[in-house]
Amino acid sequence: MPPMAHMTGQAPPQPPVRDRSRAGRLATPLLSAGLVGALTLALHHRDPHVQGSWGACPTKLLTGLDCPGCGGLRAVNDLTHLDLAGAASSNLLFVLAIPLVLGVWIAWVRRSWRGEGRLLPVAHPQRWAVALLVVATAFAVVRNLPVGGWLAA
Repeated sequence: MPPMAHMTGQAPPQPPVRDRSRAGRLATPLLSAGLVGALTLALHHRDPHVQGSWGACPTKLLTGLDCPGCGGLRAVNDLTHLDLAGAASSNLLFVLAIPLVLGVWIAWVRRSWRGEGRLLPVAHPQRWAVALLVVATAFAVVRNLPVGGWLAA
């Protein structure tokens, strides 16, 4: 790490990944997209709105509370039927996160294409992880309060 990198908030430079072919570098992000596509297709055809069709959320079973992921499967099903309002009412956090996840995936593909490594070079990845955990926790708390009942799955 350069001597001042930790003080400037910049990620340390990563050496180019040139030991694999472009196809080899793209395999993981493209296989990930294929897996997500297959699961999305399965969710389109087997409706998670039907009680028990995909099992049950362990948090909901044990505590009776909606976790941050509750309603995510229904949201995907709604999106495959082009029902954005239904998806948002199933899990608003999931729907709002889709553009962010898509952007990260596009950056992953671009970095893999260029041979720059598989992960995004972000400064302080632990802070990003904590921020995501805080947002998910706040969403879970609010959706289980009377004031946030409209966020419940």
